[in-house]
This record gives sequence, C-alpha cells and structure tokens, in this order.
Amino acid sequence: MDLYKIFHYALQREYEGKAFFEQNARRMSHATAVEVFNKLAEEEAKHIRFIQAQIDALENRPVQDTADILAMANQGFFSQRAQSELIDQTIAEAMVPDLPVLRMAYLIERDFADFYEMAAGKTSGNAQEVLQLLANWERGHERLFKQLHDNAFELYAEMPWGG
Repeated sequence: MDLYKIFHYALQREYEGKAFFEQNARRMSHATAVEVFNKLAEEEAKHIRFIQAQIDALENRPVQDTADILAMANQGFFSQRAQSELIDQTIAEAMVPDLPVLRMAYLIERDFADFYEMAAGKTSGNAQEVLQLLANWERGHERLFKQLHDNAFELYAEMPWGG
C-alpha cells in the first residue's frame, strides 16, 4: 500500500472527526456530554499532529516531537477516566435527547478503527505499528461512545411512551 496516501486519507478523516466533535459539543444538551465531545476534539487534534508527523517523516521533513501523544496513548487516560467518572445513570438519562449524535460518534470512531486496522494489515514494520496504534486509540473512543449510547438508549427504552 502507498503509505503516503494512507496517511493523507487518515489526516482528512481526523480533521472531519475533530470538526464533528467540536460542532456537536456546542449542540449537546448535557454538560458532561459536552466535556466528552470537547475532550475527543482535543484527542483528534493530537491524532492530526501525530499523523502529520508520519507524513513529514515520509517526505524527509523535520518531524515534530510526538512523545506526549504516545504517552497519552499508552496511558489510555481518556477512555479509563470516561468509564470511571462520566458514565452513570444520571448522565445517560440526560443524554437521551443526544442519542443520534452519540450513535454517529460511535460509528465515526468504529470506521476510523476499521480503516486503521485494514491499512495495518496491508503494511509491515513501523508503518504497521503506527497504524495499529491509531486503531487502538480509535477502538477506545469507539467503546466509550458505544457505552454512552447504550446506557442512554436503555434508559430511553424504559421510559413511559413519549420520553
């Protein structure tokens, strides 16, 4: 596979994801949901920086330091924090009006992870490691949004007719 094309495609998708999270953070009805979307927009910005560094390396340009991004990935900070602090019945109940946005966020993250895993399977060496790292980041985001969506949907399904 052409790594240059893979990383440019990935870069465009990450910009789109970042825009999605930023736009929907302004539209969400619950403060915690807003925080989750803002944090994801920040993470997407880090993904953009990381992917741009990969492109720079391919083009033999100076590469910016991405140590902070790699440290974040190794810690899994965001998804652990979200699971332990942000997901509870009160939050899920308040997110019922945001179900379609939560579902879309889950699908975006799943698509990102699927793309990175597919590309990793067609490469080797450092490129494969980088793409698998990106896939792992996105799988963490995917699990977060799946859980947020499913918790809110379960409450919605149990509400009296009309919500």
